[in-house]
Amino acid sequence: MHIQQANCDAPAGVAARQRSVGRIRLAVGPSGEGGPTRIRDLAESGPSRLRFPRVDGAPEAVLVNTAGGIACGDDFRVELDLVAGSELVFTTTAAEKIYRSDGPESHVENHVTIGEGARLAWLPQETILFDHARLRRRFEVDLAPGAGMLAVEIVAFGRAARRERIGEGLFADAWRVRRGGRLTYADTALIRGPISDLLARPPIGGGASAAATLLDLGPGAEARLEEARAELERLDRPAEGIEAAASAWNGHLAIRMLGPAVGPLRQRAARFLSAYRGLPMPRVWQT
Repeated sequence: MHIQQANCDAPAGVAARQRSVGRIRLAVGPSGEGGPTRIRDLAESGPSRLRFPRVDGAPEAVLVNTAGGIACGDDFRVELDLVAGSELVFTTTAAEKIYRSDGPESHVENHVTIGEGARLAWLPQETILFDHARLRRRFEVDLAPGAGMLAVEIVAFGRAARRERIGEGLFADAWRVRRGGRLTYADTALIRGPISDLLARPPIGGGASAAATLLDLGPGAEARLEEARAELERLDRPAEGIEAAASAWNGHLAIRMLGPAVGPLRQRAARFLSAYRGLPMPRVWQT
């Protein structure tokens, strides 16, 4: 496994910082033909841990960061492998906090491989960027024909309770999805500098301080566009100031949400996902 070394050079006379390097590798598969999904391989290192609460239906893997957040120069990576016919819900125990950095960038990489007929619900709780946070994140997905994934990622730019603005920072977010080895979805967001001021511009964020991306890569996802739009309209609450739109192409469905605060946006995303999946959100979302 390649481990990226963070650039954390300290000023002369100051001890070099010890940075967190967290790794998760999980492989799951059905027990026998058509049997329930079981863990086939699990490796954990650094502050990254997985917990598996008892639930009805698809098993849940809950990611825990025992470091309590991600600081400048930290490096985290998750690798999931779903064998053909398996199913899994992946979530996090709490919101992930990206703390202030005095220069070094933090890195988060997620790599997912989903076999024929397997299904993944990727439902982490929100990521919160503090002022002067510097984060590069990458999400790589490889799907076999007939595989499916429903994913959500929510980002809060600043701590809402403190009415924090991001006067300086970096948020780089890249998604790459391949089906049968062919690239079918590519999306890259890069916001650098006075992030809150940039998001205030109408062409960029229109004053938003929170954003969400929902992506359905399951079979028949593109055909659910009108259903998704109708559900978004049903959940519409103009007073919350949340804007949402859905589009579909290339066999998948994508939904974007923007809002002035992460709380109402998170609630709306959760209500939409519950209705769209026909299942409640993981229990950690409700605590």
